[in-house]
Amino acid sequence: MIATTMLAARLHEAGAPLRIESVPVPQAGSGQLLLEVAACGLCGTDIHLAVDGDIPVARSPITLGHEAAGTIVALGEGVSGFTLGQRVALFPSPICGQCRFCRAGRESLCEATQAYGMSQDGALARYIVAPVAGAIAIPDAVDFATAAIITDGVSTPLHALRSRGALRAGEAVAVVGCGGLGAHAILLARMMGAGFIAAIDTQAQARERAIEFGADLAIDPAEQPHPGRAIRAQLGRGVDLALEFVGRPETVETTLRCLDTGGRAVLVGVGPGRPALPPLLSFVGREHSVIGSFGMDKRDIADLLQLVARGRLDLSRSVSRIFPLEGVNEALGLLAKKGTGVVRLVVEPGR
Repeated sequence: MIATTMLAARLHEAGAPLRIESVPVPQAGSGQLLLEVAACGLCGTDIHLAVDGDIPVARSPITLGHEAAGTIVALGEGVSGFTLGQRVALFPSPICGQCRFCRAGRESLCEATQAYGMSQDGALARYIVAPVAGAIAIPDAVDFATAAIITDGVSTPLHALRSRGALRAGEAVAVVGCGGLGAHAILLARMMGAGFIAAIDTQAQARERAIEFGADLAIDPAEQPHPGRAIRAQLGRGVDLALEFVGRPETVETTLRCLDTGGRAVLVGVGPGRPALPPLLSFVGREHSVIGSFGMDKRDIADLLQLVARGRLDLSRSVSRIFPLEGVNEALGLLAKKGTGVVRLVVEPGR
């Protein structure tokens, strides 16, 4: 029997603690499922929403959380392909499955999506209702916490490396910003056969973790303000692919300066600033590419779940700590703090 009310972590005002409140359990409508949330990952977006307030929400209060994994407990009318009791992860936003982008397997660009925790209630609660189009089966060998962080924290860098950056084996890579996303970009780039990986971050623990995850060189831009020069000093040239996970004009410009002739820069970080292109003679003459990368597609999540299930990808170091729902504010504070060595944090709403 499903209860009629549940506890949820609700955002009332940015900068103020989330409130643990009793709210009605949502009902699965046509084409939807009701998921009992076993694990919900936290990421930098939650800090932007709850702490910094520089990403707006559609309404307040709202339940945060967009990295969800759990068990199906109810199916709405017309749902097929899934069963009660099945373990699934959710795409981080409620995609339609019908628009031109969804039909092409580019769910990151879904024309109808509204993100969990921004436009509608998210997964920092005992239950969440979601369209069946966004459900991805979890293999038995993958635990809920790992599945939850895969939905965004690991699939976002895979999308940047594979779909947008088109990384090829043997290529040289630079990662600017080695927090949760950047650390996983290094881990995945190594798995995908990168021949050289440079990590650029101001935090000592992030640089140490980058080496642990597979980087060949870790650069502190505070001590070496021109990381591209440090890369060339060791590699003899710039990198083929550089990825930016910070979202600031100065880090975007650093990313571009790391590129070799013909190199590709993939920008993942989001922020209000406006970075400048290099002089056109250099930018055009060296055929540099600047590519945006937003989120992930369903295949990124599904492929990662299979890689973990088959022992091809080890994410055992990725979940730094697990919290109960009542500990969500402590978790957000830890995530927002620099120099803690956190990769990803997970909340278990039913704990």
